[in-house]
Amino acid sequence: MRDASPASRPSFAEMFTPKLVTVLREGYDARALKDDAVAGLTVAIVAVPLCMAIAIASGLSPDRGLFTAIVGGFLISVFGGSRFQIGGPAGAFIVLVASVVERHGYDGLVLATLIAGIVMLAVGFLRLGTYIKYIPYPVTVGFTSGIAVIIFASQIRELLGLDIQGEPAALLPKLAAIWAALPTFRWQTMGIAALALATILLLRRFRPTWPGLLIAVALSALVALLLGLDVATIGTRFGGIPDRLPAPSLPEVSLAKVRAVLPDALAIAFLGSIESLLSALVADGMTGRRHRSNCELVAQGGANVAAVVFGGMPVTGTIARTATNVRAGARGPVSGILHALYILLFILFAAPLAAYVPLAALGAVLAIVSWNMAEREEFSALLRASPGDALVLLATFLLTVFEDLTTGIAVGVTLGAFLFLHRMAEAIEVDGGKPLVAKDEADGPAGARMPYPGASALDPDVVVYRISGAFFFGATASVIATLERIGRMPRAFILDFDNVPLVDATAAKSLERFAEKLIADGTIFVIAGARPAVRRNLLKAGLREPAIRYAATVDDARAIVAGTVR
Repeated sequence: MRDASPASRPSFAEMFTPKLVTVLREGYDARALKDDAVAGLTVAIVAVPLCMAIAIASGLSPDRGLFTAIVGGFLISVFGGSRFQIGGPAGAFIVLVASVVERHGYDGLVLATLIAGIVMLAVGFLRLGTYIKYIPYPVTVGFTSGIAVIIFASQIRELLGLDIQGEPAALLPKLAAIWAALPTFRWQTMGIAALALATILLLRRFRPTWPGLLIAVALSALVALLLGLDVATIGTRFGGIPDRLPAPSLPEVSLAKVRAVLPDALAIAFLGSIESLLSALVADGMTGRRHRSNCELVAQGGANVAAVVFGGMPVTGTIARTATNVRAGARGPVSGILHALYILLFILFAAPLAAYVPLAALGAVLAIVSWNMAEREEFSALLRASPGDALVLLATFLLTVFEDLTTGIAVGVTLGAFLFLHRMAEAIEVDGGKPLVAKDEADGPAGARMPYPGASALDPDVVVYRISGAFFFGATASVIATLERIGRMPRAFILDFDNVPLVDATAAKSLERFAEKLIADGTIFVIAGARPAVRRNLLKAGLREPAIRYAATVDDARAIVAGTVR
């Protein structure tokens, strides 16, 4: 497909119509509502302990996570571009949010998230959401695995009951603080953590359809209460959770504060976009549906703004809860809406019960989450795939773990881009042909004149070359070097561009200089089969008629040469 037809592109309305509207237009009956109600309840049961655990691990109170799922999750389901997306606080944000809270406080996090939401709205409305798919897979696996390591490290304190004041967010200082505090471990806390872990794992093995996370947390709370164990709970550390949503509020905004949190805001927007679209892709793969990426980003942006206005934290699509939603039989976004309403009912009527939840049990929940996030098989496979992929993976992973998430992703994407460019440059060929030779082989016989198949039989003094592949700056030097080794200047030189999908400015300018040499020696230069977009770039670089001739095919080019000679 050479040029996309404007008529084939979706309209603005088609691109930004929420999937909820689409589902309702298709026909929504009582049976579908029942299926969504069951699925929403299933997801809410999973989400309640997760939301509290993620908020606590991020350096916030547990209610922040619940507010996020209620407000952000509701808006993502109402306005999002995925049928099955479940929005809420995500484990992937723990490292980033904890770092922002440590440096700027909760007000700084609110401001950063507000800016991030606005950025996501802009990215969505500018239709840039599709570009997220260009994030290399090794980068995704690298930063996800790195986050998993940091999440687990952040829960060692809760799992062992260590007495640590002001636990650092960075990994190495955190590990140093944990090591120094090891003598303060508590057997009772470790017992509750072991009970929660064992419950989750046993239920996953023997009763996979049961809500293992909620059962483990509830059982741990019951055991700790009945036995009177001296363990930290939500009540002892945070005083419980409120039984209502807070009134909307905004932090004080100044130019200095905006400048201070802007890098974090961009990181939240970037990570939120990646995480939400990956989650939508997972749902697509499970259901055979297709999400609207730009519509989804607009919903995510608005949800982030609303979530922190109502006392929450950054919100995004959550892969595990979205997959649970699909497996529970959801029919559309109504399940996500109901999931948010169920959590609202929880804080309205059952908030006092949360005070008895042991933090060690929530630590066990996040330990399981980090184990699931680690993507061990994918990590191992990428290490064996190729040196380039392994380099991108390890750079992203190590920088995420030991530096920060933003640096890890930025370096990984940059390395991935260079790796792709190198592979594209290696893939280009010059026909009739042998493949383009490497630079250190250019002086050998492979660099000699390579006539186009059949050309010499027609006219030994007409040389035809065919370039196959993307002709861009990474391949320019090798292609031009090969073309210049034609030996004696021919009477006519035809360059077949039929298999060239694109030409950038560097390649076009280099080709112009090569053409000038040929024309100066009296050679007729014809470019055949150039696609409209390719031809436009060549013309912009100075490859214009009548000095340069253009033809639709190689045969037409030969006819031009024959007519010129006569």
